[in-house]
Amino acid sequence: MNHPNMNPRTAASFPEAALPVLRNAQLRKNVAHATDVIQGKRNRLVAEKADWIELRDAASALRAHALEHLGEYLEQFEERCTAAGGVVHWAADGDEARGIIVDLLRAENASEVIKIKTMTSAEIQLNPALEQAGIRAIETDLAELILQLGEDEPSHVVVPALHVNRSQVREIFARRMGLEDLQDDPQALTAAARTYLRQKFLSVPTAISGANFLIAETGGVSIVESEGNGRMCLTLPRTLITLAGIEKVVPRFRDLEVMLQVLARSATGERMNPYTSIWTGVTPGDGPQRFHVVLLDNGRSAMLAREKERQTLKCIRCGACMNTCPVYRQTGGHAYGSVYPGPIGAILTPQLMKLEHAQTLPYASSLCGACYDVCPVKINIPEVLIELRAQVTDKERESERRFFDPIYLGMRMANEVFASARRFRAAQRMARIALWPFTGRDGWIHTLPGLGGRWTMTRDLRGLPSETFREWWEKRGKERAR
Repeated sequence: MNHPNMNPRTAASFPEAALPVLRNAQLRKNVAHATDVIQGKRNRLVAEKADWIELRDAASALRAHALEHLGEYLEQFEERCTAAGGVVHWAADGDEARGIIVDLLRAENASEVIKIKTMTSAEIQLNPALEQAGIRAIETDLAELILQLGEDEPSHVVVPALHVNRSQVREIFARRMGLEDLQDDPQALTAAARTYLRQKFLSVPTAISGANFLIAETGGVSIVESEGNGRMCLTLPRTLITLAGIEKVVPRFRDLEVMLQVLARSATGERMNPYTSIWTGVTPGDGPQRFHVVLLDNGRSAMLAREKERQTLKCIRCGACMNTCPVYRQTGGHAYGSVYPGPIGAILTPQLMKLEHAQTLPYASSLCGACYDVCPVKINIPEVLIELRAQVTDKERESERRFFDPIYLGMRMANEVFASARRFRAAQRMARIALWPFTGRDGWIHTLPGLGGRWTMTRDLRGLPSETFREWWEKRGKERAR
């Protein structure tokens, strides 16, 4: 599936992309309902864990330790995976990863490949590369299948079709599967998807997966999912290719005891994911007989080198930050122009792009801190957002385009005004006169022209008072002196 608007190099800026979404009442209703349901389930299951704080601390410490010794654990993973019959490939960027995977599929004479939902493959735009090579990618995750058949794009890292309601799903399935009498109840929709995918599971001999965790101690790979499609892709094909970011490694097998508890509760509001698959290398006569792991860097090493931003790589893709974010709840995932939306996308995507693209994403936040409160591995997202904003500002200072930027020019003018009490008072008087025609009888400004319209498009602005505090204070002093 091609995601043209999910490519940060070509996607519109966040403010531009958010405008049509804010006007789409049905989409916003779908997103709000889905996030409320998931967040409610998550809160109930977290509350039942008396040791949740300790679990969260342990998960954060495990991820921080793994990143601190990432090179050592990746080498250990390669050694153990290779010893178990797997083949490990290293990819510096998306181009190299796509090349490796296409070459492996060509060696298999593959014309089709079944896929488990993997954000990493969407990150490197793998599906378009496969299509160009004459290989059809078939998404087997129900949400990804809905998006693929509906030619839509993901909006959430855990529930990619969160913005689509069941009536819309029914229309997509009926049109693409030729099922005119299909009902829109969940059981009927699931049965239709199961029937559609079953033939693919039984006939396509090659699969591509992502990875929730890479286990250095054993050379194993772990995936958690809720539908069973992953289990089918991991056992039936003769060849399995796993694409994983280098940050996914954990040191020991027993570390999963902590990570799986916090992931399930934070991602889907479950005590444990229905399907937790762990596989190591190749076992003769059981499962795929050719197993490849492609370890993807794609900017992660550069992030690892920066102490404050490094914590971004602790992310376990649970999506809890999105479900609680007031900005995401209003815009959904499409406005972020990346397969990583929400608060985590606002810090991850710009770094993967080395701040050459997606520079508006660090500003797509109210800095309320709700994302930090729910993050199971304690990523201080507001702290990273502020750091990235500073870096974006520094880059803008070096650009000649700043002299044509209305915001930059406005801030320079404000600097001159605020530097002088006389100029500040004069500006207050002028602003009162200029804003008077736009101030309603209720004392509020409901609409403004030009750049000011960006504010009044979504909120009202209180009109300027008839006198400032300083004017009132001076008048009060004169009255007392009489």
